[in-house]
Amino acid sequence: MPHLENVVLCRESQVSTLQSLFGERHHFSFPSIFIYGHTASGKTYVTQTLLKTLELPHVFVNCVECFTLRLLLEQILNKLNHLSSSEDGCSTEITCETFNDFVRLFKQVTAAENLKDQTVYIVLDKAEYLRDMEANLLPGFLRLQELADRNVTVLFLSEIVWEKFRPNTGCFEPFVLYFPDYSIGNLQKILSHDHPPEYSADFYAAYINILLGVFYTVCRDLKELRHLAVLNFSKYCEPVVKGEASERDTRKLWRNIEPHLKKAMQTVYLREVSSSQWEKLQKDDTDPGQLKGLSAHTHVELPYYSKFILIAAYLASYNPARTDKRFFLKHHGKIKKTNFLKKHEKTSNHLLGPKPFPLDRLLAILYSIVDSRVAPTANIFSQITSLVTLQLLTLVGHDDQLDGPKYKCTVSLDFIRAIARTVNFDIIKYLYDFL
Repeated sequence: MPHLENVVLCRESQVSTLQSLFGERHHFSFPSIFIYGHTASGKTYVTQTLLKTLELPHVFVNCVECFTLRLLLEQILNKLNHLSSSEDGCSTEITCETFNDFVRLFKQVTAAENLKDQTVYIVLDKAEYLRDMEANLLPGFLRLQELADRNVTVLFLSEIVWEKFRPNTGCFEPFVLYFPDYSIGNLQKILSHDHPPEYSADFYAAYINILLGVFYTVCRDLKELRHLAVLNFSKYCEPVVKGEASERDTRKLWRNIEPHLKKAMQTVYLREVSSSQWEKLQKDDTDPGQLKGLSAHTHVELPYYSKFILIAAYLASYNPARTDKRFFLKHHGKIKKTNFLKKHEKTSNHLLGPKPFPLDRLLAILYSIVDSRVAPTANIFSQITSLVTLQLLTLVGHDDQLDGPKYKCTVSLDFIRAIARTVNFDIIKYLYDFL
């Protein structure tokens, strides 16, 4: 069995806590564990690696894939059934429609000889989607050990804090474990661990140091950084392969890779081109905007939800607050037309400039214009902060101690229309000045 320290890097504290909670195989573990943290903070990887390395019986279910109650319950039961019948080599598919049936069938499946005297772990990834299912599902999973009278632990993996889950009626409280973001030192260590065998560790570590120096301010997602590292390494090695520089000639290597990293900055998170297209682009030394399939507005490209946040901010800046009901509620009732005719007698809001708006109004508009349900995760709030850093939004402070922060949108109408076109959003029909 490999040492966990060599497999799971920079998560020693979390691994130690989980090992303490798991205890011995035959001991009763904590009934439910809630693990949360930002995207790519190692929640899924650490949990899966720990369970596989310790060879503990477990089932792993993604709640995005199992989007209905029946799919979720059947997936858990059938995976457990395969575990219990692995020695026989045959198993039948189980059907289950209610949580009551699930508890009954769960008792039957876990009564198998190879699962009888050890803890069974059920891991629910993307657990925030459980909030959209039946009201009894989350409390039921939290108390599954008690309801089924079996040695079982349910682990919830989520990007949302536990307070956003807790039902108003109350429920059994899980053990809560937080996975903080990786620091730049952690990212350096993890990414350097992936160095190709044909190059020295120091050479690859120097490359990762350059990569993080460029991208760390705009991207701290380990998955994205790992993708960027693999994508651009061949260009970094080019002078060494051609014999024009040695591995220690960092200045020449930096001058060679710098313009290509700047091009890569335009497509962080976007995936508008495949890896093979990007490699072709680097070899041809062409402008990324000339590549077929790449957006014509690369200079205004933003992460998907950042675009909608900026659109919502623009609407909040240039529409009076009293018009939100008309634009964003499906059943807003009857509104007097005279209230809207008065606008022709007044100066256009676009001539008066953007007005400040509170954060609550921005989020309310955002939830109304995005097609899918947006969870209020730390990612959404960090993207608002990024828009302020990019000076696309301006933070104008607090009116008083009771008020939250207020913002103003600083972009032009042409700019926001270019952004809206990339997400097929008709912003004009939501603007008060264009009624």
